Amino acid sequence: MTHPNAASRPTQAVVLAGGQGSRLRPYTDDRPKPMVEIPGTGTPIIGHQLTWLAEEGVTDVVVSCGHLADVLQKWLDSADLPVSVTTVVESEPLGRGGGLRYAAAHLPHPDRPWYATNGDIWTRFSLRDMADFHAERDAVATLALARPRIPWGAVQTDGFGHITDFIEAPPSTFEINAGVYVFSPEFASLLPERGDHERTTFPRLAREKKLAGFPIPQGAYWRAIDTAKDLTEAAKELAALGR
Repeated sequence: MTHPNAASRPTQAVVLAGGQGSRLRPYTDDRPKPMVEIPGTGTPIIGHQLTWLAEEGVTDVVVSCGHLADVLQKWLDSADLPVSVTTVVESEPLGRGGGLRYAAAHLPHPDRPWYATNGDIWTRFSLRDMADFHAERDAVATLALARPRIPWGAVQTDGFGHITDFIEAPPSTFEINAGVYVFSPEFASLLPERGDHERTTFPRLAREKKLAGFPIPQGAYWRAIDTAKDLTEAAKELAALGR
């Protein structure tokens, strides 16, 4: 039996792959951040993302390039990809919101919903479930929410100030924007021509109760690759998962 929301699940996505990745140097001296390989996998971050999107029913992806765009385009041209990919390059910096709007204009079906993901996110969870969640709430935009592990050991104390326990790298008590989205067709027209949608479009949708937050299921894998330490941690975690 097909799920009642199956028709509203996106088959198209935007990957935002234009970041400088300055905190990942020297890895990003000769390649953009999404082209950095997870040690031991032989595949760049964006390769893993495209595989995941394909597994979740996506057939068409627009990759928005920036920093060292030619390196990324060359890899996309030569790789055996599981989805149809179009690349776009901003001729001038449009900001995060403007860049998203520019990329969305190249989606094959502007009248249908779409996914978006930041090019430095390494994750695996059900996008189909997230799309159903988005449809059930009649949202214009849905953000995936993660609880990243705090990189320090935490302490627990009792009411008298005695330390009762030490917890190594606990999950954050706050949920954060995980950099993965579901957008309804009308979302693109609400984005700024240039500037940051997280300061304009998202707050406006939140006020209108049209912005939803989908908690990534417990136990699902999520990591933003920002630093060399994230790369080694990701490699370790993936080895443990047998991926």
